[in-house]
Amino acid sequence: MADTTPAEADIGLIQRMIPHRYPFLLIDRVRDIVPHKSGVGIKNVTINEPHFQGHFPGQPVMPGVTIVEAMAQTAAVVVCASLDLADKGMKTYFMAIDKVKFRRMVVPGDVLELHVEARRGGGRIWKFAGRAMVGDELACEAEFTAMMDQSAASTPAATADSPAAGRNDG
Repeated sequence: MADTTPAEADIGLIQRMIPHRYPFLLIDRVRDIVPHKSGVGIKNVTINEPHFQGHFPGQPVMPGVTIVEAMAQTAAVVVCASLDLADKGMKTYFMAIDKVKFRRMVVPGDVLELHVEARRGGGRIWKFAGRAMVGDELACEAEFTAMMDQSAASTPAATADSPAAGRNDG
């Protein structure tokens, strides 16, 4: 049977794969998808994003946590594409974020490339390494672990402290 994993996901397909919506959908496209291995998310950074109103007035800088979140959204699209989970209601929850380093500010006008590589995965728990690049400059790097949960679509909304959310931050 031929592999039908898409090599690219546009915004329409991304929205069929992950539940995020404006203002928290932080990727515009995912390209170079290699099933179960890697992909590159694209984020066109624009001044009209809500976080720039307060981060920081007069010197807008994309918050680091949103860069890491954009890497995680890219990884979730890679997993959904790999496992044919479009329209299946999959939710993704952080379990760990490690070795995060910020190297360059990301500002309006930048095109952020989010390179993610699966280090471990195949079931519900996946571990990724990510690099956020602007051109040939490293803006951020991180390792993160996430739980992919299809059951969240058929249960009441998971809360921050529910076991379905896969969180233990109290």
